[in-house]
Amino acid sequence: MTTTTASRVGADTADHPPVWRTLLDPANLATWAAPIALVVLTIVFQSLNPTFLSLGNLESMLTSAAILIVLAIGQTYVVATAGIDLSIASSMTLAAVMFGVFFDSGLLVAIIAALLTGLAVGLINGLLISRGRITDFIVTLGTLSAASGAALIFADGKPKTIISGPLLELSTGTVWIFGYAFIIAMMLAGIAHVVLFHTRFGTYVLATGGNPEAAAATGVSTKRIKTAVYVIAGLMAGIAAILLVARVGAAEPAANTAFLLNSVAAVVLGGVSLFGGRATIAGPVIGALLLTALVNGLTLLGVSQFYQPLSVGIVVVAAAFLTRFQK
Repeated sequence: MTTTTASRVGADTADHPPVWRTLLDPANLATWAAPIALVVLTIVFQSLNPTFLSLGNLESMLTSAAILIVLAIGQTYVVATAGIDLSIASSMTLAAVMFGVFFDSGLLVAIIAALLTGLAVGLINGLLISRGRITDFIVTLGTLSAASGAALIFADGKPKTIISGPLLELSTGTVWIFGYAFIIAMMLAGIAHVVLFHTRFGTYVLATGGNPEAAAATGVSTKRIKTAVYVIAGLMAGIAAILLVARVGAAEPAANTAFLLNSVAAVVLGGVSLFGGRATIAGPVIGALLLTALVNGLTLLGVSQFYQPLSVGIVVVAAAFLTRFQK
């Protein structure tokens, strides 16, 4: 081999490192953490319990993941601007309660009430953060408590049973293994992806999260964008409330703190930067599926529920550690 040929081979090797090295690059691991973990979990749980990949269990998992996917979509828009919404699960609970309060006036009225409730909480969050210049953590922590308290007040601390044919169809209807709730969640994910990556608004959202000063200098109204993403999160909470009521058959005022933690966890697992400016919709969707599969698999194996939050926490911390290497 001539010197020239050897140098070319060396250059090609430098430009194109081995596949294994590329896959083990921490930056790539951070990007592909959720899909890889989902595949690994699927293989492990299926080998330990053959019913894990049965059509019935797959249908159950996808339906269970629908609510978390919707919440994760709303949380993604907020995190993309370097914010966080700690009130999203409480907003869902309050919206579910308002659904129950107005249900006797008709299903359509109840749906509108739930959506408007979520939008109202999101608007309050957005205005206090963008116009009031209060830290998002403090604002959403306050609305978390306020929404939870309001839900208990309006419901008088009691769940309201909801009996509705359309809601029953929404919770039980399927197209093969895909429940109607999951189909709705995926449609929302598709819309969210198009808005985030193929519209001017989405560009402004990422710009606001990446460098708000530079975005403002180019004419972007960062205050409006900040307000808008919290409104979107509130809308997603309202939609999730409707799916929740359909699933449990009641409007319950009890706080759903697990949904809050898992919505943030799904976003982190999905590779969305907590510092803003870098986001994806597919990632949080896969993250939500991963968390749902993890809990479902542990349940099938008979693992105590006490250990399930521990396992979720370990997965999230590991994913957060990998995000340090994102480029």
